[in-house]
Amino acid sequence: MEPNIEEVAGRIRALREDMGLTMQEMADATGRSVSEYAAQESGEQDLSFTFLYKCAQRLGVDVIELLTGEDPHLSGYSLVRAAEGLSIKRRAGFEYLHKAPHFKNKLAEPFLVTAPYLEEEQTRPIHLSYHEGQELDFVISGKMRFAYEGHVEELEAGDLLMYDSGRGHGMIATGGEPCVFLAVVMKPGGEII
Repeated sequence: MEPNIEEVAGRIRALREDMGLTMQEMADATGRSVSEYAAQESGEQDLSFTFLYKCAQRLGVDVIELLTGEDPHLSGYSLVRAAEGLSIKRRAGFEYLHKAPHFKNKLAEPFLVTAPYLEEEQTRPIHLSYHEGQELDFVISGKMRFAYEGHVEELEAGDLLMYDSGRGHGMIATGGEPCVFLAVVMKPGGEII
């Protein structure tokens, strides 16, 4: 199942209006201009996971509620089989498969991500994203170029990154094939284990 952009945007708008928040407040919370925010809330522009995550934080809901309209309901454990999960296709062909969409009160958001190999990205600067918390990325197959502020790292299957995702980070697939990796986005304010 893949969420419909217009429906997701409609849920964001409805929650914002129900809470009495202005577009300016949501633009500030998501790190966008009011016009950029308005284009995403209206469904005119694609919704990145970072945008959805920041909206969910500001609106006080689980990101899955924005994507599906349903509140996660499992509390003991959640089992999601290999090919299952909540599919999210975003950012230049990146495919995200949320691997625990029905588990409530998550301290982390686990995704199986497939980054496409795009020849035109190989010589351009890598787009950087920012979201509060930390992220762990484990490369399952393929190769990845990871940019973190002024640093660039080349990764391959079996390599693991963990980083402060509030600082600029981004990645592309290299080596002529897609890169598949497990991304675990950890929310800020979780208890330290």
